[in-house]
Amino acid sequence: SLVAAGLFGTGLARSSVAPAAVGKEQREFDYFALALQWPGTICSSTRHCCAVNGCCRSEALHTFTIHGLWPDYDDGTWPSCCRHTSFDMDKLTPLKPALDKYWPSLYCSSSSTCFSGRGPFWAHEVEKHGTCSAPVVHEELQYFTAAIDLYLKYNVTEMLATGDILVSNGKEYALSDVIDTIKHAFGGSPQIICKKGSVEELRLCFTKDLKPRDCLTTSAMYKNLSKSKHCPKKISLPTYDPIVLTNSTLEIVPEASDNGLYFYTS
Repeated sequence: SLVAAGLFGTGLARSSVAPAAVGKEQREFDYFALALQWPGTICSSTRHCCAVNGCCRSEALHTFTIHGLWPDYDDGTWPSCCRHTSFDMDKLTPLKPALDKYWPSLYCSSSSTCFSGRGPFWAHEVEKHGTCSAPVVHEELQYFTAAIDLYLKYNVTEMLATGDILVSNGKEYALSDVIDTIKHAFGGSPQIICKKGSVEELRLCFTKDLKPRDCLTTSAMYKNLSKSKHCPKKISLPTYDPIVLTNSTLEIVPEASDNGLYFYTS
């Protein structure tokens, strides 16, 4: 299902494929979904901080951030973990500032990877989804570059503002207005995932030549979505107060992880 436990602390992570399918040939995907997270909804649940968690920055995030660029099938399923690869952060050095700004992890836990390991959020995304993105994307740097280029070209926060749908702390908007505003500005219908009436994730969809298209909005998509993630007729885009601002007396203490040292608040 779209709601998974244990991938990287997010209720929006897609479930792992069965072990027998990992690394085996899967049919070519039909379209891309650019999955975006709304920090105001996710970060409001943050209870402790670490150096890798974008929710803990001194200034709150007021724009959508990238979750991933996902190859999908038109029947509502998706390929996953299509080939063995080794994530190499050094290859992403030219993109590091953009990744930190537009594609931060919003959690402290390290992410599961395809082959029984754990690693950074970015490793999870490229191993699980980037390896299934051929023939459009073939390698790591190309995958992240494509996602960031689409994110910057189709700025959802700016699209919503054209319809007077603004970042707020409690104001509600009609779900139909949000969808219509994006469809008019983008050229295709989005998928929207909610948590307690607030936007948690929004997805824009693209053809394999990276042109806007409608996302799946039929039962093919929603059959895999828990009822708690369905959006009501009125939705909001809430703000949040970073922990580091609301309680500056928290002590930052180190805690070891599989991938090095993360810093948590006590």
